Amino acid sequence: MSLLHQDSEKIDDAALGEEFTKGSSHVVWASVVAAVVVTIAIALYVIAGQKPPAATGEIEQVWVHPQHTETSGFDANGAPMPKETYNQIYVFALVKLHNQSNTPVFLHSITTNATLDDGIHSSYAAQASDYDRVFVAYPSMPVPHGNALSPVTTINPGQTVEGTIVSAFRLTKEQWDARKELNFTFGIQYQPNLQLAPPASLTFR
Repeated sequence: MSLLHQDSEKIDDAALGEEFTKGSSHVVWASVVAAVVVTIAIALYVIAGQKPPAATGEIEQVWVHPQHTETSGFDANGAPMPKETYNQIYVFALVKLHNQSNTPVFLHSITTNATLDDGIHSSYAAQASDYDRVFVAYPSMPVPHGNALSPVTTINPGQTVEGTIVSAFRLTKEQWDARKELNFTFGIQYQPNLQLAPPASLTFR
């Protein structure tokens, strides 16, 4: 074998190796492009699947009233019975809800949630008629007597409703003051619950 033939084989092998290198580079770039395309497709799918909530809202104002109650010591027939005393915390909240979907929103419950050292204490908001009865039972209740928002309400597309709710907790003021968190949960039929936080400051009465 001549030196010329040997040099020719070396050149061919080098060219072949270069071709292999070029082919590998194309495969790497194709993999990178494919990965980017797949990532973008997944992101677009997730974004398209994320629908805005059907309802939005805000807690405009909250009034908190500690109520100490002592029974009269007589039953309904006027017969003597032991007196009872208990403490309650009444939480009034002025609420605004808006239906931003194109179908009706069916509100079926409202709860007030207070997180204490022993966990979350939840109290259902009173029905509209019971809301009014609170002011009858306690005529000196130092909270504005506004229009009640019923926990069972239908909100039509584009409609905004506003009203006041009231919940009660069997707690002392000291226990209430030691709470860690307060929020409100609005149960909506066929939709995820809507949870709203109160304003930074609460009004005590």
